[in-house]
Amino acid sequence: MKHKKLMLKLSGEALKNNVDDLFDYTFMRSLADKIAALISNWHQISIVVGAGNIYRGARQEDIDRVQWDYVGMLATVINASVFAQVLEQSDIQTKVFSSLSVPKMADDFTPKKAQQALTDGYVVFCAGGTGHPFFSTDTAAAQKALELGCDVVVKATKVDGIYDKDPMKHADAIKFDTITLQDAQNRWLQVMDQTAFAIALENKLPMIICKIEDIDKIGTDQLIHSYVSA
Repeated sequence: MKHKKLMLKLSGEALKNNVDDLFDYTFMRSLADKIAALISNWHQISIVVGAGNIYRGARQEDIDRVQWDYVGMLATVINASVFAQVLEQSDIQTKVFSSLSVPKMADDFTPKKAQQALTDGYVVFCAGGTGHPFFSTDTAAAQKALELGCDVVVKATKVDGIYDKDPMKHADAIKFDTITLQDAQNRWLQVMDQTAFAIALENKLPMIICKIEDIDKIGTDQLIHSYVSA
């Protein structure tokens, strides 16, 4: 398979999956099975999880943006820790690293330690965003993918690729089976933020956009997706 070292970007909402609680454990266990399938195909897996299930939309205008961004980073540590436990219950070894120092929940992230964990067969969670305010978890996924030498960023979403507009709202949305990073950035396509696109473009890091339910098909002809080439 062309891509062996994957950075998997999951939204926090994916862990919630339209249930009332913060976590949908049934869905998370099904994701664990799909990640196990990826591992069985000799993929090394790193994961960045967003925080939307915990804090999206909760910020008030009079609350300091910088402090609230740190709240969001902490929420990603919570998500990584919970999902890691679900994977462990499925006999998948995990290591949680964080760019935000939370020593009782995660090891401080360094590329060397995280790369060694991947080599040792662990699924590596990169939590805490970039460790700095004003950057999204999309940007963190691109940044950490480069630090860990990943071959590709996989953005697992609710749709099966990149469209010119939201296909869940517009029946006439047009899908791009392949598109360059430069073109995706120029068109302001919203599947990843502009900073993430810029980092990927500068470093020639490709992306795969697919449905979260289809991640076990990565590397096969069965995967319906968009490929964002460098």
